[in-house]
Amino acid sequence: MWGELKSRRLLGHRFRRQHPIGPYIADFAYMKTKLVIEVDGATHSTEQELRHDEKRTQFLQSKGWRVLRVNNDDVY
Repeated sequence: MWGELKSRRLLGHRFRRQHPIGPYIADFAYMKTKLVIEVDGATHSTEQELRHDEKRTQFLQSKGWRVLRVNNDDVY
């Protein structure tokens, strides 16, 4: 996915990879519109992990970010 997002390949938009936002590290962030893309793999399947993801999403949204979650399988 990073291969498509880096170097403005996606319609000229520049994403950052592993971008810190508060206590979290976003997988991909587009600063101009405050969009975060999170790629969730197998480690995002237990109840505890899903609660953590929800807490993370709520934090990011409270700071004005939109969060798009995609599954690893969808990326492949």
